[in-house]
Amino acid sequence: MPKFAANLTMLFTEVAMLDRPALAQQAGFDGAEVLFPYDYSIDAWRGALGDFPLLLVNPPPGDWVAGDRGFAAVAGAQAQFQDSFRRAADYARALGAARVHVMAGAASGPQAEAVYLENLAWASAQAPDLMLVIEPLNPDDMPAYFLNDFDHAARMIDDLGAANVRLHFDLWHAAKIHGNAWGVWQRHSDIVGHIQIAGFPARAEPGGGGFDMTKLCDAVDGGAAGGWIAAEYRPARATVHGLGWLAALKSRNQLIGA
Repeated sequence: MPKFAANLTMLFTEVAMLDRPALAQQAGFDGAEVLFPYDYSIDAWRGALGDFPLLLVNPPPGDWVAGDRGFAAVAGAQAQFQDSFRRAADYARALGAARVHVMAGAASGPQAEAVYLENLAWASAQAPDLMLVIEPLNPDDMPAYFLNDFDHAARMIDDLGAANVRLHFDLWHAAKIHGNAWGVWQRHSDIVGHIQIAGFPARAEPGGGGFDMTKLCDAVDGGAAGGWIAAEYRPARATVHGLGWLAALKSRNQLIGA
């Protein structure tokens, strides 16, 4: 059976951040991920998580309000990228998170790709013990973000040839970018290191978009993404009142988008 992680940045927002791991565990999740855990110390997170596994963190993205979305593809920002990556790696190692999502940032063109590949090569060599995942983000939600195509991401992973750099498959972004999220999965599942799910088209509770979640569970049971599926969505109501999808997938009832 797949293990399911709750994205604590988007789920269980009814309570304070450090109270969310316990609530997620009580609700039936097997682990967690956090986008940016840096408002709290490592010790505070250790106390909040206890034995609840943490899967993934992102490096600090810079000034979000000013438009920063990470630095990996941003020319002239190598120092910021390295500093942010080191901080993420410190948190990941201390909290047992095996994955770091390396955000590309707002950039475009051949120079951005060259910078991105150079920074990814540096990071993969600096942290051979961690899996680095890269995630295409759709331009409606993330305008000007460099990495906005799953096929492009797959080509760069192939060009890089680093064993610890993998694809971050987010069902919502795959559907928004390519229209057929299952087709994206079929093309690139062999290089997927992390999976996130959400409903389509509202990005609420998982379901919709014609995507058969049971097939994804079967693939994860077969070893994809280390056996984990993470839920990253915007709950339509209090998180605990919208978890029928979790019970259905855990019992392997069919959950297919209409």
